Amino acid sequence: MQETLQDHHASISNLIFADGIDIMGYRPLNTSVFEGPTCTSGTWQQYLLAHKNSAWRPSTTKSAWFGHVNIHDSLCKTVLNGPLDKIAVEAVRRKPAFTFFLSKSKHFCDFEIKSTWSSTMSVFRPYFGKIRTPQAGDKVYKDECAFSFDNPESETGLYVCMNTFLGFGKKHVERYFKKTGNRVFLHLKRTRKEVVTEDAPTESKVTKLAIGVEGGFQTDEKKIKFEEHNSVVVLPGWETFSLPNQDLPEIVQMSVRGLLAAEDAWKMAEAAAMAGTWDGEKRLVSKHAENLLQLDNSVKVPPTGWKCEKCELTTNLWLNLTDGSILCGRKFFDGTGGNNHGVEHYQTTRYPLAVKLGTITPDGADVYSYEEDDMVDDPFLAKHLAHFGINITSMQKTEKTMIELEIDLNQKVGEWDVIQEAGSKLTPMYGPGYTGLRNLGNSCYMNSVMQVVFTIPDFQQRYVTPVDEIFDNAPFDPTSDFTVQIAKLGHGLLSGDYSKPHEGGDENVQAPPGIRPQMFKTLIGRGHHEFSTKRQQDAQEFFLHLLSELERYNRGRFNPSDCFKFRVEERVECSVSKKVKYTERYDFLLPLPVPMEAATNKEAVLAWEAKKKEMESLKRTIDPKDIVRPHIPMQSCLEMFGATEVVEGFYSSAINGHCAANKQTRLLSFPDYLVVQLKKFTVGNDWVPKKLDISLDVLQDLDLTPLRGHGMQPGEENLPESMPANSMCHIASVSLDEVMVSQLVETGFPVEVCKKAVFNSGNNGLEAAMNYIMEHMDDP
Repeated sequence: MQETLQDHHASISNLIFADGIDIMGYRPLNTSVFEGPTCTSGTWQQYLLAHKNSAWRPSTTKSAWFGHVNIHDSLCKTVLNGPLDKIAVEAVRRKPAFTFFLSKSKHFCDFEIKSTWSSTMSVFRPYFGKIRTPQAGDKVYKDECAFSFDNPESETGLYVCMNTFLGFGKKHVERYFKKTGNRVFLHLKRTRKEVVTEDAPTESKVTKLAIGVEGGFQTDEKKIKFEEHNSVVVLPGWETFSLPNQDLPEIVQMSVRGLLAAEDAWKMAEAAAMAGTWDGEKRLVSKHAENLLQLDNSVKVPPTGWKCEKCELTTNLWLNLTDGSILCGRKFFDGTGGNNHGVEHYQTTRYPLAVKLGTITPDGADVYSYEEDDMVDDPFLAKHLAHFGINITSMQKTEKTMIELEIDLNQKVGEWDVIQEAGSKLTPMYGPGYTGLRNLGNSCYMNSVMQVVFTIPDFQQRYVTPVDEIFDNAPFDPTSDFTVQIAKLGHGLLSGDYSKPHEGGDENVQAPPGIRPQMFKTLIGRGHHEFSTKRQQDAQEFFLHLLSELERYNRGRFNPSDCFKFRVEERVECSVSKKVKYTERYDFLLPLPVPMEAATNKEAVLAWEAKKKEMESLKRTIDPKDIVRPHIPMQSCLEMFGATEVVEGFYSSAINGHCAANKQTRLLSFPDYLVVQLKKFTVGNDWVPKKLDISLDVLQDLDLTPLRGHGMQPGEENLPESMPANSMCHIASVSLDEVMVSQLVETGFPVEVCKKAVFNSGNNGLEAAMNYIMEHMDDP
């Protein structure tokens, strides 16, 4: 035999010898003679080889060896059986450490060989029934603790249950073990190491309105690599078996391999949320695509030289896929874009699909569905374009996609620098109450709301103070329990466990500060058509969704959201009969209008607008520090909220007809904490909704006395409650103007809101319907 055990990377340990015989004809290197134990009292004395880590070589005294070797696994099933000289190396190749039980006769030696992992086997054998390997459909939580924000990069790592695949920080492992009896965990520990490169980093192009994700705005982080230090841990004794470890039973090794290879549950949720996202990476197939009507009108579209058929625009052009019309797109909120000729054409013809010229490539193009009011996928685009003589395989991109245009609008004023507070020297703060929330790519709306609500004692009393009780009473799957997850978030923000200064090492290669609320975001967005996606959202809408969830999960017990609740009184007076109607409702936030005419720096704003137009015409970059925003006093917003509003077209039951009415809104009760929402949209002279960009001068002391409601006053008379029958007939006979409804929908309002506006304005034109919408923005 020319091979040695060293050739097979073997380390011999726990060998049992008899007399001075060489084991399988091998002896330690650099040892001229190996002396073994002697037989005493008629039995073989067991002896632990002193040279257990030595390399081995063939012995020169192999003549003493005869016979067979039988190698058994843990279930005593023969896995190797053959002549000694053929089996020896193969045995080591399979299991590098063995225990030998020797017996000797006059002419030959027989061996029964068992692996040294028999002792390891005894540790795991009682729990085989609770060790599983992840299968398709199983969720594996190996990046975040179910009760805390510990993860593999935390000081103590993460422990993943090898039965349920839930992850736990070290503080919570024993709680889970006592509750479930699950003892075997995969311990994941990960450390960061900086990757030093000589090449200067290249700045990648932003392709998403997101932060810290591929294609989005990137923070200044060094390139790093991860080092894994994993093991298997058995409770309650915390017995640890480092990985890799060939002595582990096969069922344990299969579970480890499956867990390490599995995608984490949050990544699977993110992938699902990407479907139908705003950034168009995965668009829904249009319902019109398969059976799209295409007119046989002999229209052929040239490959270049396009111009809008109704104006002189040569950019932002859309080809209608039904009749081949080339028309400009809609006007953007900043006044750029088209002249809405494509939208107007749809309102007249109802031809639903259009493709943006200049974005057509062999891989696809920007296709918009007017009826579905969204960017869509057209699987039959090549055929539809061929109808108008366009060969999709020869087209090249010459225009920016809608995503690129939207990103440009957000980048051109340098808002990312404002978000990062570029140029500012910030002093880090540590300790309880100073923990930040990491951005998940599009979670600013959620992070801002949750940071605020957990500064309020009511939320701390409900979810943070009794956090141990909440965790002790958690269901077997705490990742799907709202109370557990919001308590986990509150404790993570306020405990200070994740707000500690870095101790030693390069701060720039440490894990990012703050906590990552992925589990909470996935849970609270589950089933919601907006918050379950990766689209950008509105903080006020999320706040109302949060209140709804709090109401749902706190029925019959203390609800912390009651600290925001107040009663609203609305008084409507018929201008003809002077009779009044009082209504009451509960609300959780105060919507304040923004009176632009109340700006205290009007001259500076006008000067800036003129300078801005000049810079845009010269295509110069605008420094965000130079922007002059209108300064609006908060007191002016409160006064406008409390002012009497004239409502045209009001149906008065007192006169059985329409007239003007005076409307006032007052507060019958005041909340412990008042949430104020500024009405951020207004309608320009061209009826296009515009987002206001202002600076609000917030009051330090808020006096709401002028807004106090007093109910019905002496001398006032109620409007009749019932509506005359002929008025009901009038309502039933009203037929909605669908064109007008479509025009309102194009401005961005929901379909039902637009229908209600057209109905209540009596089909009296777009202006009347828009006035109704703006006057009833706060209606439920």
